[in-house]
Amino acid sequence: MRLTRYCLALDLKEDPQLIAEYKKYHEAVWPEILGSIKDAGVEKAEIYLAGNRMFMIIEVNASFSFEKKESMDAANPKVQEWEDLMWKYQQALPTAKEGEKWVLMDKVWEL
Repeated sequence: MRLTRYCLALDLKEDPQLIAEYKKYHEAVWPEILGSIKDAGVEKAEIYLAGNRMFMIIEVNASFSFEKKESMDAANPKVQEWEDLMWKYQQALPTAKEGEKWVLMDKVWEL
């Protein structure tokens, strides 16, 4: 199965306590959230952190689209609860559009 990779960025609020809490939540992501990610066609996901800048890599199958994921998330109360909770820790990138959280990154180089 061929997967497509997307890379996204988002900032955390620059507060060591909030960053620690955010990391703690991600040690045990709610099962409903994991299920919704997989149901959208995400096969693999990783988040990296440098300071307060996060970088997420997702690898998705052919059934995935950002529009489908957004629609599924909007209809899922548990996902909305998680997103509201995570927004306590997150802040939009300066270049983000209104209402945009994770910003899709452009690949600029590959070896």
